[in-house]
Amino acid sequence: MECPFCKLKNYLVAGNLAFVVEDKHPVSPGHLLIIPKAHRLDYFALSAEELSEMNSLIKTCRDQILARDKTVQGFNIGVNCGAVAGQTVFHCHIHLIPRRPGDDANPRGGVRAVIDGKKSY
Repeated sequence: MECPFCKLKNYLVAGNLAFVVEDKHPVSPGHLLIIPKAHRLDYFALSAEELSEMNSLIKTCRDQILARDKTVQGFNIGVNCGAVAGQTVFHCHIHLIPRRPGDDANPRGGVRAVIDGKKSY
């Protein structure tokens, strides 16, 4: 199967090794994906240089989101590695998800919600 991320060309932001696009199925408005240009299976396949650039893009995008949307008061950053962890596109991508007050009745636990019943503790 052809990789959908390897075909992308319309970037919001790009560096030498990675780029940013809007998520096609956003969890919240402004949900972005940070993707290495080279096809890498998952986060653990990234080189140190790719990881550094992707981290820089995350921070740049965070700053841009905060500058244009004053309702954003937090973020979730997430990576799914492997099918059992929910990965559906097997080209590494990091989710940057803006969070606003009231977008979840009880946000406590954040990413712990990936497993039913583990969010509240």
